[in-house]
Amino acid sequence: MSKSPAFFIGSRYASMRSPNLLVSFISLLTVLGLALGTGVLITVLSVMNGFDRELQQRILALIPHMTVTTSRNLPLRNEADWTNDLARMLQDVRVTGAAPFLQLQGMLLANGRSSGILLNGVDPEREMQASIIGNFMEQGGLDSLVAGEYRIVLGSTLAQTLDVSMGDSVTLVSTVVPITPLGEFTRQRRFTVGGVFSVGSQLDSNLAYIHMGDAQRLYRLGDRIHGYRLQSADLFDVFGITNNLRQSLPDDITVNDWTREYGGMYENIRVSKTLVGLLLSLLVGVAAFNVIVSLVMVVRDKQGAIAILRTMGASLNTIRRIFLVQGFMIGLLGTVSGLVLGLLMTWSAAPFVDWLQNVSGIEFLSADVYPVNYLPTQIRVDDLVLVCALALLLSLLATLYPAAKAARVRPAEILRFE
Repeated sequence: MSKSPAFFIGSRYASMRSPNLLVSFISLLTVLGLALGTGVLITVLSVMNGFDRELQQRILALIPHMTVTTSRNLPLRNEADWTNDLARMLQDVRVTGAAPFLQLQGMLLANGRSSGILLNGVDPEREMQASIIGNFMEQGGLDSLVAGEYRIVLGSTLAQTLDVSMGDSVTLVSTVVPITPLGEFTRQRRFTVGGVFSVGSQLDSNLAYIHMGDAQRLYRLGDRIHGYRLQSADLFDVFGITNNLRQSLPDDITVNDWTREYGGMYENIRVSKTLVGLLLSLLVGVAAFNVIVSLVMVVRDKQGAIAILRTMGASLNTIRRIFLVQGFMIGLLGTVSGLVLGLLMTWSAAPFVDWLQNVSGIEFLSADVYPVNYLPTQIRVDDLVLVCALALLLSLLATLYPAAKAARVRPAEILRFE
């Protein structure tokens, strides 16, 4: 006997070049099934990771992590009235930026088209310190917003809807309708497009920025503001920060965080990743079950060889290890093939979806339904390790029964008919 007979014989049995075509075919299907299951699981987890990353780095990084405003139905305050409260907000070292804001609603008109918008009145200089909107500018920038010049920065989808670009004019209609002795008249003002941004999400279709001073004049707010938007270095620091602020700020102040509007979306992505991962793990389990079928057929096909090995002095443990090695080799081949397949599918997923959308003319990922209008992917090493370990573990577990069955082969009964 050689130094490692179990490994030598088991690796030879793992070859799909068996004289028995059915055994070879089943072994090939086993490897392909395990590779496909592993590859699909890696690809889906990478796509879910991509959505999670884009939600954090684009949408949640663009919207305010926290807002501190006057409570509903209470009069707004000017910046001087916020001085003491602002100092308390900035005491927390986790708060990386603060900027005053007005959040209003309005309607834009241009070229015979109209669109309702969420309007942010901002101080450009301080806003760029507390927001990453500048990273997504396609044309112009927030620095084009100057008080009294009535310029506006639009999302790219909104600009396409109104058929406008840099330098074009749009009419902003206020939703506040003042009552005058002559009746109710809407206030409107002509603005020049000073910039266009593209985040790749629903924000592109309904978000616009103007200078805070222009917003105060158009909506007749004087020098009052809604409050401050706060940014933190870590999205998940907001829970501790907001709790501290609620305890330290007056009762007439409302503190909210990003989970109020986008918490459901983030939780849906997290839960979906978990559920989809579990369901696709069953696919890997089914592929591992094929290992049992394959090895049982090999045991039946190799009963004569097993009997000869037993008569030559091979122990029961050696027979078991032969088929454990064979199952491990099949599982390793399927897992490595699945890893390569999963990486290739992940890297080609986004270009393929873009090509399919261009060819078919169908938008599969609409920003009205999904967080972003493109297919993001992110490969995480911990996911790769977890999936590969799961596939190998299931493959090894699947070898236990066939290995035990091989050890129960009785040489005398088999060789009697040889």
